[in-house]
Amino acid sequence: VQLQASGGGSVQPGGSLRLSCSAPRFTLNYYAAGWFRQAPGKEREGVACSSSDGSTYYADSVKGRFTISRDNAKNTLYLQMDSLKPEDTAVYYCATDPTFGYSTSYYCNYYNMTYWGKGTQVTVSS
Repeated sequence: VQLQASGGGSVQPGGSLRLSCSAPRFTLNYYAAGWFRQAPGKEREGVACSSSDGSTYYADSVKGRFTISRDNAKNTLYLQMDSLKPEDTAVYYCATDPTFGYSTSYYCNYYNMTYWGKGTQVTVSS
């Protein structure tokens, strides 16, 4: 399963970016999927996750600033990031897992996700 993440870049504090994740040969709509990030020297962490039933989970550090969404017709997962801060700087990854029945927060633990895309760099700096 190949996931393709895009949309990263460099932005000033307070700016916005939107990340996209597509899966050409996998139906993302059926499964939980999410966004994770890893900053240099830090462990990978779950940022925002979405279950197939529409429920969402956000890390406390991004609540109110980031929004995860899906476009099922396009089989694409998005992460709208607003009010970006320097501490949001990291490589961002999308991931999914072909299982059912667990909580959305379960899927936002990176070790519970099976399929990963290559990361996209987000840099927030003045």
